[in-house]
Amino acid sequence: MQFILGLRSKGITDARILQAMEAIPRIDFLAGTFQPRAYADTPLPIDCGQTISQPSVVAKMTQALDVTPRCKVLEIGTGSGYQAAILAKLTRRVYTIERHRQLARLATKRLEALDLGYVTVITGDGSLGLPEQSPFDRILLTAASEDPPAILLGQLRVGGIMVLPVGQSDKVQTLIKIEKTDTNLEYTELGEVRFVPLLEGIAEDIA
Repeated sequence: MQFILGLRSKGITDARILQAMEAIPRIDFLAGTFQPRAYADTPLPIDCGQTISQPSVVAKMTQALDVTPRCKVLEIGTGSGYQAAILAKLTRRVYTIERHRQLARLATKRLEALDLGYVTVITGDGSLGLPEQSPFDRILLTAASEDPPAILLGQLRVGGIMVLPVGQSDKVQTLIKIEKTDTNLEYTELGEVRFVPLLEGIAEDIA
């Protein structure tokens, strides 16, 4: 399939991730107008002024997260639900927080339609994380922060990994992998990306 060959050409080598990307139909996470472009390697608009990330970026972030079948994962920024669906194919439990109620509702419907029962979609303030379910083995942010949020790092277990875009919202950001050890945080830069900014609070969506 051309879609998978394209991901391989972008450096995605993990067979589990390639299988998950092949199994989850990206077309199901897009509105009718954009469905014909579902398998192009490009970000596309979704509701509430947000976007669905390009497949190679989803795969790259997932590969950097290095999830195992036993991980409990927190995602900040559900969006369409596509990233959460990929994660659900790879691990035992995914919690995903979305500040837009409409996006959370739509993502829940899509994930349920695919019978992905290991995902919990929560409408809430992602900048606060989910302390009642912490610590998490992995944390993924699909929104950019100027600095790695201390609140979320506090919800990451020792030995855990966080992947997030870091940088000012009006500029190209850097994708960062953070590994939490007993004594410090180890940072790895993974390249330039562009994401919407991480915002506090629950959005006041216009109906």
